[in-house]
Amino acid sequence: MKNIVIFTMGTRGDIQPYIYLAQALIKEGHKVTIGTHPCWRKLVTSAKIEFTPIGPDIDIEYEAAIIRGRTKNPVFSMLKTMKFVFNIVENSSKDIYENCKNKDLVIVSHSQMGATEAEALGLETINVTLQTEMIPEINRKKNLRDKVFGALINPQIVKPYNKIRKLYNLPKVKSMDEVMSPKLNLIPISRYIVEQNPYWDKRNKIVGYWYDNDNSYQPEERLKAFLSAGDKPIILALGAMSFESKEEKEKLDIFVGAFQKTGMRAIIQGFNKTLTDYKLPETIISAGSIPHSWLFKQGYCVIHHCGFGTSASSLLYGIPTISVPHVLDQFAFAEHLYKLKVSVMPIKASKLSEERLISAINELKANYSEIHDCVKDLAKKMQEENGLENAVRLIEAATEAY
Repeated sequence: MKNIVIFTMGTRGDIQPYIYLAQALIKEGHKVTIGTHPCWRKLVTSAKIEFTPIGPDIDIEYEAAIIRGRTKNPVFSMLKTMKFVFNIVENSSKDIYENCKNKDLVIVSHSQMGATEAEALGLETINVTLQTEMIPEINRKKNLRDKVFGALINPQIVKPYNKIRKLYNLPKVKSMDEVMSPKLNLIPISRYIVEQNPYWDKRNKIVGYWYDNDNSYQPEERLKAFLSAGDKPIILALGAMSFESKEEKEKLDIFVGAFQKTGMRAIIQGFNKTLTDYKLPETIISAGSIPHSWLFKQGYCVIHHCGFGTSASSLLYGIPTISVPHVLDQFAFAEHLYKLKVSVMPIKASKLSEERLISAINELKANYSEIHDCVKDLAKKMQEENGLENAVRLIEAATEAY
């Protein structure tokens, strides 16, 4: 048995994969603690996982909404998001260091939380990477994009981590590859989405998505009555992109108008501020936090932002997609879904209009059978990859000598 700690940060979609991993490790007899924002205590403990609060007590989804609202340009949004993330990582370091003590293994999440502190304490690490473009390639001739990234972006990423390393008298690093685990980097993505890159170091392993197929969720009577009263609804699930720092009535009007004009019923997640004084038609209801493993199986299609977790859920639970990417890697995930023929042409959030959304819904209707069959077939293949089992097996193999 190993005493393992996992540190992560971000919105629910950033935390959820590590909850699944922790549960799988606990099932095999390991002791696992998740360290993350205080606001996620209930989410973690309700999954029967030990929790430790890390960093400032903030409403992470509200803070993310403020950044998104202030910055429409995707490049500026990325830079502001990076700065926000780095501030949290830096301010969390003392908590992380204390919670690394007496642990056998630190699983370092995609935010690199815990890597420096584990090194300072001489602890073994295993990494998790969600964005494969961040994985270095070996023995491949660099193109212009690589050179620009290396010259401009890499120093910005390394700088705040070197500030933390200085606290523990560790030498500076020139790239994040230097702080990666020499043993194992897990990539919890399906090989149907990303192929194993021949230029990656052999420690980088694509294992398949981590997900939950628990069907024990019981919806409230109001939702059950709505679902039984008509055809399958569209599910609007924009994740953190639907958490508002202020009312977004104009945006919600677009969705409601499109649903009504195309004759579609709908379930809306999020938009809590806007919905406080917003009257929805009888064909549309709002819903709170509901497991995607249950909700997506009830829908005709899902309109989502193409965040990592929601994209995975749409594929794993076999539901066609209308993509509305907002920032960062969401655009790449949207293109992936379109190329896989499980989604109609993406609509950038900055270009969202009632007319474009109506057009996308009508396009999906016209090609529904083909798209639905494609995503159902892909879901079956992805579930058979057994991502969690692969991850646990690799972790145990890599730590046998620890």
